[in-house]
Amino acid sequence: MATGLFSIGVSGIKVSQMGLLATEHNIVNANTAGYSRQMTVQSTSGAVYTGQGAIGQGVEINTVKRMYDNYLSGHVNSAQSSVGELEALHTQLSQIDNLFADSSAGLSPALQSFFTGVQSVASDPSSAPARQSMVSSAQTLVSRFDQLNTSLSDMSEQINSRIENTVSTINSYAKEIASLNQRIVAAQGAYGQPANDLLDQRDQVINELNKLIKVTPTDNGDGSVNLFFGNGQQLVVGTSAMTLTAQPSQADASRTVVGLQGKNVSLELPESSIVGGELGGLLEFRSGSLDKTKAELGMIATSLALTFNAQHALGQDMLGNIAADGGSLQSDFFTLGTPSVLANAKNTGSGAIAVSFLAPQANASTANDGGFYTNLKLSDYQVKFGAAGAYTITRLSDNEVVATGSGSGTVALPDEGLSFDINAVGAEGDRFVVKPYSNSIDSLAVNSKIVADPKLIAAAAPVRVSQAQANTGNMLIGQGSVGVGYSAASLPQTLTASASSLDGATGSWTATYADGTAVTGSGSIPLSNAGKALDNIEFSGMSFSVSGTPAVGDQFTIARNTNGVQDGRNVLQLANLQTTKTMSGGTASYQSTYSKLVADNGIQTSEAKIRMDAQTAVLDQATASRDSLSAVNLDEEAANLIKYQQAYQAAAKILSVGTTLFDTLLSLKS
Repeated sequence: MATGLFSIGVSGIKVSQMGLLATEHNIVNANTAGYSRQMTVQSTSGAVYTGQGAIGQGVEINTVKRMYDNYLSGHVNSAQSSVGELEALHTQLSQIDNLFADSSAGLSPALQSFFTGVQSVASDPSSAPARQSMVSSAQTLVSRFDQLNTSLSDMSEQINSRIENTVSTINSYAKEIASLNQRIVAAQGAYGQPANDLLDQRDQVINELNKLIKVTPTDNGDGSVNLFFGNGQQLVVGTSAMTLTAQPSQADASRTVVGLQGKNVSLELPESSIVGGELGGLLEFRSGSLDKTKAELGMIATSLALTFNAQHALGQDMLGNIAADGGSLQSDFFTLGTPSVLANAKNTGSGAIAVSFLAPQANASTANDGGFYTNLKLSDYQVKFGAAGAYTITRLSDNEVVATGSGSGTVALPDEGLSFDINAVGAEGDRFVVKPYSNSIDSLAVNSKIVADPKLIAAAAPVRVSQAQANTGNMLIGQGSVGVGYSAASLPQTLTASASSLDGATGSWTATYADGTAVTGSGSIPLSNAGKALDNIEFSGMSFSVSGTPAVGDQFTIARNTNGVQDGRNVLQLANLQTTKTMSGGTASYQSTYSKLVADNGIQTSEAKIRMDAQTAVLDQATASRDSLSAVNLDEEAANLIKYQQAYQAAAKILSVGTTLFDTLLSLKS
């Protein structure tokens, strides 16, 4: 009997001691990150069967169990990955939003100041201070473009650096998880019991990893796990860890991308395969916001330069120079670079491509009243060569093929605002990426000759009309405007009114009448057509409005605009570009395009904040649900200490009773 009492008492002491150890372990790890509360699982020892019945033999510990639920922990990891992604996205978007929405540091004030300077010249074309002010405000505008572009370029460099650092940390975590896999397999294989603390350590590392990139674990059945990311790419397989790389993109060496290291080569991963976590947020920000913002800012600068230069080229400077003279006029007010063409690092051929901007288009108007606009799209382009020199040109924003061809030559794409010069065809499979606006702001500047001498601003129109003092009719012919490619070689011309026509015109002309009918001809210009009065005359790229009725013999002389220093007709057209729809095929102005850019970034930032807050709430809820099962409750553990202490004391009392009984038996024998 004593032997049974002793064995039962000892088993009770052992179990109580194990309970105390587990409780103490919980208490001291209450603040350990990733720790899961542990508890002993006990059962009765096998009974001894006698004729009087089964007699129990005490208690034993089956295992020490951690309070863990795979589903709850998986929910936390998933939410953690989303929060990490949205935090990175919102932080970066906020930088752009703060930069562009700033009322003093944004583009809008500089754009307004520039056109105010243009207006000052339109008000007083002969004023040297006004011309200098226009040049200075133009330089300020260029500087503002440069400042914004530099800030965005700095963000690009920061993204590259953060991608490198994040990839390095991911690799470190992957190696640590693989090492923990090995230790867990060894520990559980040796003792046949769960390696609770090692499992907690691994779960915590996986949780930290999900802050950087979303991973999906799978159980191998031996205690180890595999980790997959993206579209099923392996990151950890058992005790082996794959290695991610941060490397230059094959399509654009200035862009750091993520690769997967193989035996002899690193495979570049598509950005769409990196989702979740800080890395996913950085890549989403770069492709979805930063690249677009930088390109759109460059597109605004490009359209501004092209349309402003196109109108400026139609004017006359204070020295009397005009474009029709063949080069004396400084036609370009702004200087602008050409689109960037990037050869893919895997190209094997000797293909060579150059891309240039097409001249902006003008409104289809017989008045030649400017209204220039570009058809430039917010997109990069890809030129891909096939067999025998065949190629396709694809607009990457929507993957639409915009041109196909074969061999070398020039491909003008008016609907894209670009011209592609295939100087040499590439090998089959060779690719080139065209970034139309990557150089635009870096190369944007005010013409240095105009900066040195503001008299070279082409503020005046190159032609004018005068009427003879002896005229007695009420016909007026406007001062005229010129269009692209105009010629002043036929000037001066004197038109003399007869009863039915204006005589003396040389060369061919187009006359437009009050009902919109256009008539072409040469020689005399009829004053009416089908009862409708003459409304406009156009020849050699020059347009002149007509109103009223002449008297017979009235004369009008169309000539070069000599001594036109007080003429501001062309600079007035330049000022009108501020509100004209100069972009997106004539559907948007500079300011409206920029305002949309600012608004879009603001909306994206707000949406990211809302999503982040919502996902943070989900994470908090998931964490609370997990912690309700796994976290240490110090009040509960304090109660367990008392419980196991009392159980220990009670089991010890059994031994004391057994000893007393044994001594009693011994005393009876004596």
